[in-house]
Amino acid sequence: MKFFIDTANLDQIRDAAEFGVLDGVTTNPSLMAKEGISGNEAVLNHYKAICEIVDGDVSAEVISTDYEGMIAEGEKLAALHPNIVVKVPMIKDGIRAISYFTSKGIRTNCTLVFSPGQALLAAKAGASYVSPFIGRLDDISSDGLELIESIREIYDNYEFSTEILAASVRHTMHIIDCARIGADVMTGPLSAILGLLKHPLTDIGLEKFLADHAKAQG
Repeated sequence: MKFFIDTANLDQIRDAAEFGVLDGVTTNPSLMAKEGISGNEAVLNHYKAICEIVDGDVSAEVISTDYEGMIAEGEKLAALHPNIVVKVPMIKDGIRAISYFTSKGIRTNCTLVFSPGQALLAAKAGASYVSPFIGRLDDISSDGLELIESIREIYDNYEFSTEILAASVRHTMHIIDCARIGADVMTGPLSAILGLLKHPLTDIGLEKFLADHAKAQG
């Protein structure tokens, strides 16, 4: 499973990269705004800065919701850096845009996916990634993990190359569950990834080893 971090904060991205298991980054307009990044040139420069930190895919989202606008934005984003993956919303013109980008060799991430049918359309259009938002489904008492399972079954049935990117990951158990059911990628906060380190028996064991070592040294 690939580990992506979902943020536009450069310090968090550096921390995740230094941890040694980071495979990529996902961002969106809300995350950019949270970091105080506004204005087209500032946003583009911020994407470049992220790509300089991460040796992996960086999802950069289009703002337009019409076909022509998405194409213009997507081509500009893709030209920024080889690691850029153009993030496109799951709407009719978005599927058209993904199909166009695929024909031009531009990689895409179809975002805001909440059903198996949407994931099927994204794969048919040639999306590199599909992003089912499992946390947001959990928020409305739906089963986000069940959606991952359904998409995995469909993609395996027809050998689609589109990777399942579990998005809106909220905590460590989301990561474990997504890994168990076959998501190709997870994206979430660094805290969820670091949570995988924790176990009380590890802490107890290390404390005992160090105590025994101290005794042996006199």
